[in-house]
Amino acid sequence: MKRIFQILPWVLLIVAGYLFLTKTFSISTSVENKHQLLVEKIEAIGKLELVRYQISDVLEHKAKTDFLPEASVLLIIKAEAVGCIDLTKITRENINVEADTAVIVLPEPEICYVKIDHKKSRVYDTKMAFFREADLVDAAYKEAERKLTDEVKKSNILAQTKTNATSVLKPIIEGLGYKNVRLVFE
Repeated sequence: MKRIFQILPWVLLIVAGYLFLTKTFSISTSVENKHQLLVEKIEAIGKLELVRYQISDVLEHKAKTDFLPEASVLLIIKAEAVGCIDLTKITRENINVEADTAVIVLPEPEICYVKIDHKKSRVYDTKMAFFREADLVDAAYKEAERKLTDEVKKSNILAQTKTNATSVLKPIIEGLGYKNVRLVFE
């Protein structure tokens, strides 16, 4: 017991000294960023988004090499695809008005974009990736975006865009006083 009382002050002194030194000589890290933003181009956008698909995908991407074990990554992907009509392509010649009838020739619908939502997407699992994990995940996301774009092109998004264009634009034109409104696509 006597031995404990002899050692206890030294232990308390060492702990107090350690706390004092870490508080006094603590290493602080500061981060400094400098940005020089430059607007390179300003465009007028006249695309009317008419349909949005929310897409989920599960992708297993494997990388095979001769001298390393097969690496794989499993991704859960959330994406969206948007169908639209570019209203900037409409000219005066595309609008024909006679009495209470309006015939408007609209441009063909298009896919505005297909994009992966990286905030909602997740890397579910990786196997044998080790030092090449970042490249493997990057390649998997690129493959997913390519495949999603192909699948969206095969879907009925453009037909749905036409249908939605009619249901959105027809009441607006009728509200301008035209009783007969016909929308035609090029």
